[in-house]
Amino acid sequence: MQIHLNGSPKTIPDSMNVTTLLQELGVSPTSVVVELNKNIVQPDCYAASTLHDNDQVELIRFVGGG
Repeated sequence: MQIHLNGSPKTIPDSMNVTTLLQELGVSPTSVVVELNKNIVQPDCYAASTLHDNDQVELIRFVGGG
């Protein structure tokens, strides 16, 4: 199935959830905010948030600095 990840197409297996996507990408769940179809997904809902064909996923990273 195809999703749009940060504006780029990405092919993923069917029935993947947000937790599994982050694991596959090597992204720590504590280092990003996940937006799914323009809605923020709470971290405790990642496992229950199943991705579907043509979903729009944005990973927003925390950046420190001064």
